Amino acid sequence: MTAALVAGLLAGFGIAIPVGAVATYLVALTARTSLKTGAFAALGVATADGLYALIAAVGGTALAPVLQPILLPLRLISVAVLLALAVRGGVKAVQHYRNHRIAVRRTDAPRHPYLSLLAMTLLNPTTVIYFAALILGSSARLSHWELAVFVLAALAASASWQLVLACGGALLGRVLTGERGRLATALVSSILITGFALHLLF
Repeated sequence: MTAALVAGLLAGFGIAIPVGAVATYLVALTARTSLKTGAFAALGVATADGLYALIAAVGGTALAPVLQPILLPLRLISVAVLLALAVRGGVKAVQHYRNHRIAVRRTDAPRHPYLSLLAMTLLNPTTVIYFAALILGSSARLSHWELAVFVLAALAASASWQLVLACGGALLGRVLTGERGRLATALVSSILITGFALHLLF
């Protein structure tokens, strides 16, 4: 149970930490409006991460008996997917840093920040691929309770990071969404994802 808790927390932080378009928008939105608006938006992002973790966990459990004969090749594919996501995230971060791209784009505040950020995050295919690769690579070793703990821990980790971004809004906005901040958070996320891949492999 403790392993599932730790794995869920690390998985949640792994997908939440990189400051991409959604996180950048969240920080900028909070800086422009209020902490209340930012908090609702942050919970929308975390809810999407939690939903994807749940879908991946339930799907992985249901498919485990069918996939048992090909579990080793599947685990190797999952490792490859996770490593590809880690490399892609790191490479994109370095490219953005070298190209000096503008990190924050200011737009009008949404009427329903929770629903807006929920929908925005649900449209991110990297999230579901990430969680599916984690669960399918290790589903045979997790009980129903462990999967529940994993999903809740991933949700809590994502929510805590998104709320940090929201609370930091005006104060940390320029630091986290600046060129160096985006590079650092993306590289930390890539390291976490690589760690998961190596754990599945060995």
